[in-house]
Amino acid sequence: MLMKIYNTLIRFLYPIAISRYIEKRKKNGKEDIKRFNERVGRPSKPRPEGMLIWMHGASVGESISMLPLIQRLLEIYPEAHIMVTTGTRTSADVMAKRLPERAFHQYLPIENPVFATRFIKHWRPNIALWFESEFWPAMLSCIKRKNIPLILVNGRISNKSFKRWQQFEFVIKEILDCFDLCLGQSDEDTYRLRVLGAKNTLCLGNLKYAGLPLPVDPDKKKEIADQIGNRPVWLVSSTHDDEEFRIAKHIKRMEEKSPHLLTFIAPRHPHRGIEIKERLEKELGLNVALRSANEKITPKTEVYIADTIGEMGIWYELFPIVFIGGSLIAHGGQNFMEPSRYRDAVIVGPHMHNFTDAMNRAKKADAVIQVNDVLDLIDMVENLLTNPELLEAKRSLAYNWAASEAKVLDGIVEKIQDYLE
Repeated sequence: MLMKIYNTLIRFLYPIAISRYIEKRKKNGKEDIKRFNERVGRPSKPRPEGMLIWMHGASVGESISMLPLIQRLLEIYPEAHIMVTTGTRTSADVMAKRLPERAFHQYLPIENPVFATRFIKHWRPNIALWFESEFWPAMLSCIKRKNIPLILVNGRISNKSFKRWQQFEFVIKEILDCFDLCLGQSDEDTYRLRVLGAKNTLCLGNLKYAGLPLPVDPDKKKEIADQIGNRPVWLVSSTHDDEEFRIAKHIKRMEEKSPHLLTFIAPRHPHRGIEIKERLEKELGLNVALRSANEKITPKTEVYIADTIGEMGIWYELFPIVFIGGSLIAHGGQNFMEPSRYRDAVIVGPHMHNFTDAMNRAKKADAVIQVNDVLDLIDMVENLLTNPELLEAKRSLAYNWAASEAKVLDGIVEKIQDYLE
């Protein structure tokens, strides 16, 4: 009943208010004008023959987490096609570069039962896989009406969302009733989904643990490796403002214990590269090279700032010790699982609340090193650089944990097959 009321209201409100909001988004460049027809349920291409698997994720993070699953399903079903829908231009650009053959991208229609019906009628997917936590009732109810199997994959309900939804249990229960199966990305998420009314829930793990290897250009990798030579190196990755400076203040001291040490810094936001270089040179007197300026690593280079996009795979392959930024400050940390897959010893700071579940699992396997502050970090890096046996042990523990966590993909694929076959 609530879905019917909601859909009626949306139809009524669209020409009055929602369409104005969409026009504003167009003017601000947030909508893809060339493909806007897709946003009103008018697809830009015909439906491919045979099985069509539909995956939806809100934006970049969710769409990237789909890639290992996309790869596996296309291998299992060689005649199938996969359609990925998202709502942002950035995610569309990322998918255009990374989707394999037989997979394609479309924009998710704006929330409106008319657009949803038009979309479903054209594509007629065999199954719909909904990622994480973006619920659009008009679309979900349309999928249910058409008897299309619907699975929530990597379902996530934050503590804030959980408390909010508990105040509207009658609403979320009807939304979750659209799903045939809800796969939570952690035990806590699965519990919350069950409490909120999901009928069929299960936790197989976090699909993000099964990420595909990052792209690596072998020529660029060799070029950097040749410039580094036999120097001791470590990587400071995904840093935020001020973390680089806090760490760089101790580089001179580190060089005393590890002569010719080279510190690589890959900031989370590459546009900060020039700013970081200028500050380290001016205030600390360090010799800094900038990748975006095509500056080479010389014997005098102490810090190399990798302020580029799409080269993180090179750095993870080259460096055995990686510190993950966003964790010395209260940001909550960045993805520490990726370097684990490259057999790196991974160090994080005290603030990793963005990855609570993953951190608990990794710490239980002794697969991540968590330090209390920057001084603790420097001591740990010096210890690893001067103790080959300890470094080798930490690298192996990180890799073995990452490999075991990647098995989550097998379980998710098995559940999807149950509904496809």
